[in-house]
Amino acid sequence: MGRPQAKLKKGQERQFLKSLFETAVQAADPLHCLKPYLPPAPKGKTIVIGAGKGAAQMAQAFETLWVEAGNPAPQGVVVTRYGYGAECRFIKVLEAAHPVPDAVGLEAAKQLKAALKDLHEDDLVVALICGGGSALLPAPPEGLTLADEQAVNAVLLASGAPISVMNAIRKHVSTIKGGRLAALAGSARMVSLIVSDIPGDDPALIASGPTIADRATRHDALKYIEHYKMQLPEKVMAHLRSKAADAPLPDDAVFARHSHHIIASAAQSLKAAAKLAEEQGVETLILSDSIEGEAKDIALMHGALAQYQARNRTSGQPLLLLSGGETTVTLGSGSKTGKGGRNSEFMLALALNIAVNANIHALAADTDGIDGSENNAGAFADGNTIQHMTELGLDAKQFLAGHDSWSAFNASGDLFVTGPTGTNVNDFRAILIS
Repeated sequence: MGRPQAKLKKGQERQFLKSLFETAVQAADPLHCLKPYLPPAPKGKTIVIGAGKGAAQMAQAFETLWVEAGNPAPQGVVVTRYGYGAECRFIKVLEAAHPVPDAVGLEAAKQLKAALKDLHEDDLVVALICGGGSALLPAPPEGLTLADEQAVNAVLLASGAPISVMNAIRKHVSTIKGGRLAALAGSARMVSLIVSDIPGDDPALIASGPTIADRATRHDALKYIEHYKMQLPEKVMAHLRSKAADAPLPDDAVFARHSHHIIASAAQSLKAAAKLAEEQGVETLILSDSIEGEAKDIALMHGALAQYQARNRTSGQPLLLLSGGETTVTLGSGSKTGKGGRNSEFMLALALNIAVNANIHALAADTDGIDGSENNAGAFADGNTIQHMTELGLDAKQFLAGHDSWSAFNASGDLFVTGPTGTNVNDFRAILIS
């Protein structure tokens, strides 16, 4: 059989890219993803805990599927970002601040801990975990305060360090991360159902692993702090140097009755988007589901690949390049912080790279619907974007240098706004060479 004939028409590129994003998000929808992983009902009670930007939608889907299966109603509590709530009948939904933790998140963390008190071996704990849970569950150890945890979070976000490094530090400045929440479940059986927003899908790194331990130690955390030249409060450093910071390891007996499943990931979402594109006659190449690095640098790499294909492609079929993962934005010391996030920064750098190439159209967006500091998921760009900005009196290079990509795309009308999606499998990047 031959390749399907291309159905994409000129002028429809952005609508096509949007449909790919929507398909990727749909592939990670909790109602679709949770059902195959529902655990057997316990003899005792079912307690649900959870955290993340999609935790409320996960809770809503879980209780619907759980009761439809004929099980007694669950109880419990989950916490999500302000504005990301969903109506649940049995599970309490709390909202707190993200990405900078607040006092409401501190109280939410206490309520999650309280939900795990006095459990027995006949009870079941279902943990619904997804990206964003780390900031939503502030729980500083004795001697430290919420302000200290906020300071740590701010330094980590500006450091440019990969997520594995940030989480190795976070979990040692917490009484809930790094498996510590799960340890409170006692003899109860625990099943963690996880939506991955981490390159490589390591469950211990997602939301800093409140129910999953890993082997990173406080000594590793101290090495990372030195390597990335992070300036953390002295109280925090003193804690990290003490045995009080030690986290449980994966082979600790407390985790003997615990299991976990990755129910959705970037890989699954990219494959779903690729399938849709190919059904419309667009040849598709998934570059990777786990790309990390500085957003501007990753944009240069993607731009070079797109430019090469645009110059040398002989097939009459359009080509789509897809990628996922989590890029970073490193803020220079003392630099003023503009508005935006890693996807819009990626897109502004890409727009500069593909300028005047009318055959390239692109979208980069965060699958949770929020990219960084503003309300957009990401942005669109094509070969005419920079020319349009110039005509508006905008210096795209200056906006990029100031990490102010949102302002540039807002002025040019190229922001991509979706609102909260109810899931989070990290960055989605699609580049169409037509």
